Amino acid sequence: MIGITAEQLGVFVATLAVAILSPGPGVIAVSQGAFALGRRRALTYGWGLAIGASAWCLFALLGLTALFRVAPWTLVLMKVLGGLYLVWVGSKLWRHAADPLPDPAKGRGMTMLSGLALNLSNPKPALFYSAVLLSIFPARLGLADKGAIYAVALSVELFFYTGLASLMALPILRRRYYAAKFWIDRAAGLAIAALGASLVLRP
Repeated sequence: MIGITAEQLGVFVATLAVAILSPGPGVIAVSQGAFALGRRRALTYGWGLAIGASAWCLFALLGLTALFRVAPWTLVLMKVLGGLYLVWVGSKLWRHAADPLPDPAKGRGMTMLSGLALNLSNPKPALFYSAVLLSIFPARLGLADKGAIYAVALSVELFFYTGLASLMALPILRRRYYAAKFWIDRAAGLAIAALGASLVLRP
């Protein structure tokens, strides 16, 4: 029997929805991928992003923040490594902004695994999920409670990234992207690299 209430899950969904609407590396990357490669490739990538983001919820449910409290250096290490990975992703977008459009059938960079890696590279969601879980749900959660919370988090993340990939792949938006590919890719690369640098430089 699940001890959490429907009201608590509703608050959790609303809080999560507001949080994931704020621009982050995943939002930028899946939007740029949908522009360049179309809906099918962006959906696969977006589902990887969703699984990666929801994994932080699972880690928080399993007590990852306790590790951060006991060994603060682990959080610092994760931030530095994750930030460097985001800087690398952003620099690749910047460097290849002038390249011709890739063949959607050969969009090797837009895989489920690369989407998973991108959202796992940013430990900020772990802190977000930990804070939200502590503020909404009881301190002691049973296995069924944790399973229900994770299922909700995964569903919301999948719904969001599916919708975003589908929206950004609309023909009218893709045509706009084709007309300004160089500047859009440069802006996306700069934004992702800046988010990565902020992870490395902020205490």
